[in-house]
Amino acid sequence: MPSFDDLLACPRCGGLLRALRCEACPAQYGAPGGIPDLRLPADARTEQVRGFYMAAPFPGYAPEETYCGLRARASRSPFARSLDAAIPGDGTVLEMGCGTGQLSLFLASADRVVVGADLSRASLELARGAAERFGVGGARFVETDVRAPGLRREGFDVVICNGVLHHTPDPRASFAALSRLVRPGGIVVVGVYNAVARMPVRARRLVARLSGYRWIPGDPVLRERQSEPGRREAWVRDQYQHVEEHRHTIGEVRAWFRDAGLTWVRAYPSTLLGGEANEMFAQEDDWGLERALAQIVWMRTLGREGGVFAAVGAKPC
Repeated sequence: MPSFDDLLACPRCGGLLRALRCEACPAQYGAPGGIPDLRLPADARTEQVRGFYMAAPFPGYAPEETYCGLRARASRSPFARSLDAAIPGDGTVLEMGCGTGQLSLFLASADRVVVGADLSRASLELARGAAERFGVGGARFVETDVRAPGLRREGFDVVICNGVLHHTPDPRASFAALSRLVRPGGIVVVGVYNAVARMPVRARRLVARLSGYRWIPGDPVLRERQSEPGRREAWVRDQYQHVEEHRHTIGEVRAWFRDAGLTWVRAYPSTLLGGEANEMFAQEDDWGLERALAQIVWMRTLGREGGVFAAVGAKPC
């Protein structure tokens, strides 16, 4: 199994790194605070998003957070639970856009090597601090950008990018770059805002803006976080005040997979009428009307917490 260092690469040319020096070009990189800095200067819109998360890392950790508590909270999520069950115990996993690293830490069990990557060093510092505090050695973190990733091409068994692409200036191009990081036979899982399921949040956002964010009606997450002002404020910023947001249909995301040479596996939650596959990576064959109906249903289900759906694809061997 490759080590963490084996999975890093030069973001300029893609060359392998030794002691963070590129073997193919003269680039030398650093690792302040133990987190490799493999991020190149980006366009103004990407830097604006980075600044957004540098100012308010999302999601945060409660002062009394424990690893058992983190795992228990993550296990309540059907998505995280299904993902953990589907990934091999000895797999190499990339979470691109890991934020403060909760999912990466949750997945860093068994003999997995989990790499959490993000634009925001402030978020990564929280992630690394939590990993050290919890004694989780299987998760390591790197500062890099999905459009020019400092990560090895075809280096990962599973590539996860949940809730990130819709905050990039060009989600389709970002997905194309992401797809190159998974090995043949590997799996890509991306979570993006669904154009239909996001409608309830957009309606709440209009009311929130008109009221100066003093009143946000009908948000169940805010109700749950009434006693946690820090996490409540992070949710408001991420859902209602973000500087860059895109929304996508299932059909649009399926086209991304096709153009990247990936085989479509399924959407999560299931789009099948009356059925749900037992496994996150299990093939589902739906048809157009089912996909349209599923997105309408998602307004009531996924719309409660932002409207993110996951798309799963496989790279042919």
